[in-house]
Amino acid sequence: LGLSGPPGAGKSTFIECFGKMLTERKHKVAVLAVDPSSSTSGGSLLGDKTRMTELSRDMNAYIRPSPTSGTLGGVTRTTNEAILLCEGGGYDVVLVETVGVGQSEFAVADMVDMFILLLPPAGGDELQGIKRGIIEMADLVAINKADGDLVVPARRIQAEYISAMKLLRKRSKVWRPKV
Repeated sequence: LGLSGPPGAGKSTFIECFGKMLTERKHKVAVLAVDPSSSTSGGSLLGDKTRMTELSRDMNAYIRPSPTSGTLGGVTRTTNEAILLCEGGGYDVVLVETVGVGQSEFAVADMVDMFILLLPPAGGDELQGIKRGIIEMADLVAINKADGDLVVPARRIQAEYISAMKLLRKRSKVWRPKV
């Protein structure tokens, strides 16, 4: 599964909860988390593993943060090979967290079985902020943080994306993207 979304959408938190659910069901889960690299120093924080503390201690999970090192598209130059290595190593679920959202951060969509766009409610002008390119590639749009005071904004953004996705050309004859 490939996951992308804007900063603050809760990608790492979602992956940790989903990953723990999968390992409790006896799956072996690999997480390939891609972090942006500095254009000045070339360095990267690689902080996603530290935000997934429970999953990182799970013996049936493997988390590998990697820097983009200037690669565009939201993944690294070797993400596809890393997916194959994880599968070869016995991990039956591989989650790829992209660097973040933008119009062109969907290279992962061609590497995975399902591409999920994770969105927070109440982020402003959602349809303007998340451009057509990435929406067209999403197999699933998941509205995260949809509880408490955010239930109503979450329902509104869900309705907006359902309407917007009806205008997009279908990529598959058997799957219609869900929101």
